[in-house]
Formats: sequence, structure tokens, C-alpha cells
Amino acid sequence: MKYLATFLVLFASYVLLAGFEVTELAVGAVIAVILTILITKHVEYKIDYLLPYKLVVFLVVYLPVFIYQLILANIDVARRVLSPKIPLNSGFVKIKTDLDGEFGKLTLANSITLTPGTLTVDVDNDELYIHCIDVKGKSEEENRKNISSLFERVLRVVFK
Repeated sequence: MKYLATFLVLFASYVLLAGFEVTELAVGAVIAVILTILITKHVEYKIDYLLPYKLVVFLVVYLPVFIYQLILANIDVARRVLSPKIPLNSGFVKIKTDLDGEFGKLTLANSITLTPGTLTVDVDNDELYIHCIDVKGKSEEENRKNISSLFERVLRVVFK
């Protein structure tokens, strides 16, 4: 099963980059087989059988939430820039995350960084250090609620 999954990922990546011509499909299949044989011996990973479910949750739930938050943050930053007096209360905040796994934390950190007005500066174990142009909360829990709680709720389902 591990060989099949590795082959499919490599082949799909090649086809997406090279195109859908018959010769490209043949070359991609040969290259994917060779790389599968070479890579799979040296890499140990587990296949998550819930991946299709998690992928649907990510695409159907998380992406709309992220896009909505992205639009709100863009409007907020544009309002600040166009205002005669730029209302800023910038500063660094520390947020604790409950997400397990490095990839889930990376996705959260990148989601926070991609929304204008916030920048994830560092990740230290379960804590994210974020620079905000407007620090609204008085405590770590309020900052977490304002910045990351919505993202975390959905990402917790995807990255369990």
C-alpha cells in the first residue's frame, strides 16, 4: 500500500507539472516507478485512511473560513491605511495552540501570516509568537480567540 500511495503522489505531481500528453504520461509513469522504488525503502510513514475525509473537510470547511478571514483582514488593513489617522496598537502576542503535529502548527502559522495585519514570527513547541498591527486582547486567551481560535477549530479535525 505504501508503494502504491508513493507512486500515485509522484505520478500525479509529475503529470500536473508536465502535462497530459501520452508521451509525458509514459515518461512520468517510468520516473514515478523508479523514484518509488528508491524513496520508499528509505522513508517510513503511515498512510492515514481518513485522508479523503480530512481533505474534504479542509477544502469544504477550512478554505472558506480562511478566505472569509482573509477578506475581513484585508478590509481592516485597507481601512487603517486610508484613514487620516492610522489607528495602530501594534505589538507581539503569544498564543498557545492545542494542535498536534508539526504540519498542523505550520498550517496554522501560515494561515495567520497570510491574513494581513498579522505575522507569525516564531513557533516554540505549542506556542506561537505573532506580531499584530492591532492587539485587541488583554490576555493570552483573548488574543487566541481573536486571532487563531476559528482556524484551530477546523484544523483540529483535519490534523488529528
